[in-house]
Amino acid sequence: MQPLSLAKPRQPLKVLCLGAHSDDIEIGLGGTLLGWIAAGVQLDVHWCVLSARGPRRAEAMAGAASILEGVAAQTVECGEFRDGYFPNQSADIKTWIEDLKTRVNPDVVFTHRSDDAHQDHREVNRLTWNTFRDHTILEYEIPKWDGDIGRPNFYIAMSEDIMARKIDILARCFGTQRSKDWFDADTFRGLARIRGMECRAPERFAEAFTARKVLMTLVPQEMKSTETTTEADSRDALHDLLTADL
Repeated sequence: MQPLSLAKPRQPLKVLCLGAHSDDIEIGLGGTLLGWIAAGVQLDVHWCVLSARGPRRAEAMAGAASILEGVAAQTVECGEFRDGYFPNQSADIKTWIEDLKTRVNPDVVFTHRSDDAHQDHREVNRLTWNTFRDHTILEYEIPKWDGDIGRPNFYIAMSEDIMARKIDILARCFGTQRSKDWFDADTFRGLARIRGMECRAPERFAEAFTARKVLMTLVPQEMKSTETTTEADSRDALHDLLTADL
C-alpha cells in the first residue's frame, strides 16, 4: 500500500483534538501525536476535553501534558459538561464549540466516530461536523464493552516504542479508570495490533480513523510552483538564445 503523509519532519501542522471525556484523546490518537512529535513535526495542538470535573480534570491535564511534551505550541481546555448527558446539553455544547472555532483554524480536526455507541461521543461528532464544515476531520475510535468497533478506512502506523509509551501514559495518568475491565494494556495493544495488521504497519501497530471526506491534490503545491519557475526560466533562456546578436 502506498503510504500518504499528513505531516513531515520540521514542517508545521495545526491540530485540534476534541474529546468528550478525559482519556478519550489519549486512547484514540495518543500514538499518532507521540509519533509526529518523535518524527520532528512542528505541532501546534489545541486539546479540548468537554467533560472534566474534579479528579477527571487533573487526569485530563496530566494526560495532555504527557502526550504533548515537546510540541511547538499547545493549548489545553477543559469543559465541565455533565458526563453521560451531552445530547441534553447540545445547545450549550454547540455554543462552546462555535466559540472555539473563532480561536482556532486547524489543518486537521480529530473527533469521535459518528456511530460510536456512547451518546456523548456521538454528540461531539455531530457538532464537530456541524461547526468545522471546511476542515479535514478524522474520527477516532474508543474500545468499550458495547462492542461497537467499526470498519475504519484511514490508518496511522505506530512503532513498538510509541505503542509502549501510549500504554504507559494511559496506565499512569488515569487512575479512576483502572477498575474498568476494558481499560488495560491488553485491550489497547490488541486493538492497535489488529489495526496494524489491517494496514500492514511496518512495526505491527496502528491507530485507525474514519475519514468521511478527504481532499487530495494531484500535484503538491510546492511542486507546481517549482515547475512554473522552471518553465519560466526555460522560456527566458530560449528568448535570449533567439534574440542574441549573431
